[in-house]
Amino acid sequence: MKKIYLTGIISLFLITLYGQEISIYDEVTRQPVEYATLYSKSLNRSAITNANGQANITAFTGANDITIQMVGYLTETLSFDEIEAMNFTLYLRQSEISLDEVVVSASRHRQEKADVPNRIISIPAKAVTMQNPQTAADLLGVSGEVFIQKSQMGGGSPMIRGFAANRVLISVDGVRMNNAIFRSGNLQNVISVDPFAVERTEVVFGPGSLIYGSDAIGGVMSFYTFKPSLAINGKNLIKGSATLRYSSANTEKTGHFDINIGLKKWAFVTSVSYTDFDDLKMGSHGPEEYLRKEYVEHINGIDRVVENDEPELQIPTGYSQLNLMQKIRFKPTAKWDFNYGFIYSATTDIPRYDRLLQYKNDVLKYAEWYYGPQVWMMNNLHATNTRPSGLYNKFTITLAQQHFEESRHSRKFGKTDLKIRDEKVNVYSVNADFEKNLNKKHVLYYGGEILFNKVFSKGKQEDINTGETQPGPSRYPDNSTWNSYAVYASYHWKINSKLNLQCGLRFNQVLLKTDFDTTFYPFPFTSTRISNGALTGSAGLTYQPGKGWLMRANFTTGFRAPNIDDVAKVFDSEPGYVVVPNTGLKPEYAWNTDLGVSKRFGDRLEIDLSGFYTILDDAMVRRDFTFDGHDSIMYDGEMSRVEAVQNASQAWVWGFSVDVESNLPKGFGIKASYSYQKGKEEQEDGSTVPLRHAAPWFGAAHLTYSRYRLKVDLYAVYNGEIPYADLAPSERKKTYMYASDPDGNPYSPSWYTLNVKLLYRLSEFLMVNVGVENFTNQRYRPYSSGVAGAGINFIGALKFTF
Repeated sequence: MKKIYLTGIISLFLITLYGQEISIYDEVTRQPVEYATLYSKSLNRSAITNANGQANITAFTGANDITIQMVGYLTETLSFDEIEAMNFTLYLRQSEISLDEVVVSASRHRQEKADVPNRIISIPAKAVTMQNPQTAADLLGVSGEVFIQKSQMGGGSPMIRGFAANRVLISVDGVRMNNAIFRSGNLQNVISVDPFAVERTEVVFGPGSLIYGSDAIGGVMSFYTFKPSLAINGKNLIKGSATLRYSSANTEKTGHFDINIGLKKWAFVTSVSYTDFDDLKMGSHGPEEYLRKEYVEHINGIDRVVENDEPELQIPTGYSQLNLMQKIRFKPTAKWDFNYGFIYSATTDIPRYDRLLQYKNDVLKYAEWYYGPQVWMMNNLHATNTRPSGLYNKFTITLAQQHFEESRHSRKFGKTDLKIRDEKVNVYSVNADFEKNLNKKHVLYYGGEILFNKVFSKGKQEDINTGETQPGPSRYPDNSTWNSYAVYASYHWKINSKLNLQCGLRFNQVLLKTDFDTTFYPFPFTSTRISNGALTGSAGLTYQPGKGWLMRANFTTGFRAPNIDDVAKVFDSEPGYVVVPNTGLKPEYAWNTDLGVSKRFGDRLEIDLSGFYTILDDAMVRRDFTFDGHDSIMYDGEMSRVEAVQNASQAWVWGFSVDVESNLPKGFGIKASYSYQKGKEEQEDGSTVPLRHAAPWFGAAHLTYSRYRLKVDLYAVYNGEIPYADLAPSERKKTYMYASDPDGNPYSPSWYTLNVKLLYRLSEFLMVNVGVENFTNQRYRPYSSGVAGAGINFIGALKFTF
């Protein structure tokens, strides 16, 4: 008995002297769970795990009610003795329901999701690890709530609530990626973001102009990359991972490496990814129109049409991509935190596959059409101070510089002249964001933003036989500028424990300047100076009438100021049409109403229903126009109808989404989503036609199983049909992209894929991920896309962590 007492006394002495730590890990990946919260109501004690998943729980000794919570995991409640019996090591099971989630994108500050009236979804890093998306566009598609269009394999244009391209906004580490030449047609800039380096992704549905300014009409996609972790309890921290991946449908070969080195006040993160894609193979069961029966090769100086021995192989679609990231963190005191980030992405040439499908007089129109290397570089510096003052409790200053490069190269069949358009954009930005806690119920968020865009654009023509070049027309006026200045304020009032109000206003002034070169086109003007002001705002409520219930109501406005691409470009929008500059543009405005309700049944089931209605006034759309008094001009060797972007329309979009998440017994789980949207656009004669970027209904359903070191995900992805009658007029003209209905008209058929993924932790350091996508080998092409989706696709990946 004396020995027992003596042992207990010694144990208590050691715990008191050194402290007892708990280590918390993910049940499947065996990775540390950072920011897990532990609390005991009876002892009024709390703790949070560090980057190693560890927390000191000495103060919890003797407690019978230690609750462990973390977003994305099932909540556990254990006694101190039970934790001790587990050797102070706990493995948390992943949850399909995100409890007490914290979001940043709604206000640029951390807020409880339940307090925010916006509809927001989060895509955590563990979902990316499980699904293995090839690009950041595919990462967004993983959610099942963002529709992805692809003109070519090296692409991915997100469609959100009937809007896309320059009517949705991309943000990386709080810095807007949208620049002065983001176009209204489909964009592929999101693929510059490395999915391996993304820690968390948030998507805000509906206008986000209050915080993000111009372009944030349909929604905001915010990517947050790795943040360097400092030393823990005085011990230097070194952690990282290396991944190798192969996919069969496009013979993808990917390698990735990242490392974090954390010192007491300094921390560093390095990330490198390289991917090589061959041509993409489509499925075997589906429309014959999608087959690639022939393509063009340049043989012995002559263009020849070559029969494709493997029509399911989409030639050419392959490309390669390099992504680099370096981050440095310096935390000199508890109140100051400095974070510098360098991000670089570059692709090789990317074939514009949809253009290579076009025919003229029953012969393929283009011998070559490809984008040159897409380059994006960003330097950013965040300085955060948390020392309270009369003006703020916290402020962050963000300085950023971005450089974009893109080019277009096209040559018609049988011609020797290769037309080249080169664009470069430099963007400089300053953001100041302040948070002031007026008292326990009232919080004020406010700040400002300054943006400077400068566009460099050149054109030339090269003879592919002789190599001789001569100047050609540029896509945009060279040395154009687009600048924006803004201030905003957002107010949050916690009226009571059930009701929250959030509202705000933003004023934006946008200045645009261009000087036109009349060497190639006799423009009836030589310069443009446009100054547009825009006032936008939002007001929303969240209400929790009872346990598990959450209701949201939000009214928001958004705007998009005309940019260089809207005002000043000359390009062929489609065969036989040419778009010319229009110097009389003004901003378009969106008026949006959101309603939502969700019900959570403990930690077992959550159902969320959301609906929206958006009106777009003074919509910038392409309409018939005249150039120097003519309704048609010669462009690129053919007579083309003149169009221009004009404030000539009103558009309406409405829809709803349903989400179901459930944690079932014995490790099973269900997650399903369904999104429906419908859009109309006013024509010149007052009639209405379908809105181009309103996607068909779509969604995904997952059945998951996780236990010990294993997780399995069996899921379906599904899309509805868009019949000919519901195709936008501009889409009806693109017969080369669509299947034919019984009347011979183009339409977008419905489709589905069945898929399975498996993740297994082989050892403390090694994890294997295998899967089969589209295992029924369906042949499908997502709405408005030029490239067909992958056929049956075998995926294998090995991830080494340390």
